[in-house]
Amino acid sequence: MTDALSRHILFLNWRDTRHPEGGGSEVYIERVAAEMAARGYRSTIFCQAHANAPADETKPDGVRVVRRGGRHTVYLFAALVYLAGALGFGPLAGRRLGRPDLIVDVCNGLPFLSRVYARRPVIALVHHVHREQWRVIFGPVPARIGWWIESRLAIRVYRSCRYVTVSESSRAELAGLGVDAGRITVIRNGTPTAVGPPAARTGHPSLLVLGRLVPHKRVELALRATALLALEMPAIELVVAGQGWWEAPLRRLAADLGIAGRVRFTGFVSEAEKHGLLCRSWLALTPSIKEGWGLTIVEAAAHGTPSVAFRSAGGVCEAIVDGRTGLLVDDELEFLKAVRRFLRDADRRAEMGRAAREYARGFTWDVSADAFAGVVAGQLPRVPRPRGQRVP
Repeated sequence: MTDALSRHILFLNWRDTRHPEGGGSEVYIERVAAEMAARGYRSTIFCQAHANAPADETKPDGVRVVRRGGRHTVYLFAALVYLAGALGFGPLAGRRLGRPDLIVDVCNGLPFLSRVYARRPVIALVHHVHREQWRVIFGPVPARIGWWIESRLAIRVYRSCRYVTVSESSRAELAGLGVDAGRITVIRNGTPTAVGPPAARTGHPSLLVLGRLVPHKRVELALRATALLALEMPAIELVVAGQGWWEAPLRRLAADLGIAGRVRFTGFVSEAEKHGLLCRSWLALTPSIKEGWGLTIVEAAAHGTPSVAFRSAGGVCEAIVDGRTGLLVDDELEFLKAVRRFLRDADRRAEMGRAAREYARGFTWDVSADAFAGVVAGQLPRVPRPRGQRVP
């Protein structure tokens, strides 16, 4: 696509994958942004600043990342930097953002409310509704305020916008809050490409929890299950791969349960290290209270590793085909029984692992990006192109 026809998409997201607490939603945004760049769009991600990355960089895939503000002030900085760029005040924005042709406003509980100040088409991207998380993470008053912003204010601000979400369950929740279901497009995650050669399963029962260490991921359930199963499986091991501010309480709980020697906290893992863990683990656990999709479930599936998750957790019901690629449970007792059943039945693990691998092949970033590009094209005003100019 030529410069004359290249369009600029600005993604507003609270974090990026280099942030210490970055997760699956950040992977989604960066992969979509990269795929859009590959299709000829200028892609810029605006997110909060942190010590692991510079304030402004352009990645090898062509995506520019601008980092300003902190955990809560990133929303204010997004408005200030956008307005500064639009008005030509470069010092605040670094290399100014200019005026994008379209904004993708990602709501991770709190929206950027870009529809208020940006006179550009806006796509509201919601991975999942945070009804449960507000109560888990915050006190009663902040939780009520946050939920009002997400469920009332944001719905009104974006009332005329196109929505994108990652699962049918999230679409249903958004519709339940008042978003016109006809304005919501479901675009699922792709499956990351495996990095490295296959590795053999461990010789002992091994469990894996992969993701951010925050309260609503409920890693405690995996710890308690490990403690109980250790009574009959002395060699059992649990690997907790990921980082986050909730790690210290989890380590204390492991010690209190007497399983500190059976639990390995890896901290951040590279793609190659993650590949090895997914290959070697017998079973992946996703005890999270809510997920928009369940990227780690499909990542595990791509490695032939089945998962156990909670039926009430939203998008995981689509990331797992219950009884075929993994198991969905309703409470902690069922969770324990399902994990035990998997660990004691090698044939069932292998059968579900094969089905999981096949299921994961159906989710690719090319398909996701094509769908996203279709939504973007529908929101952008058409521009005249020179006679004879072909657009790939």
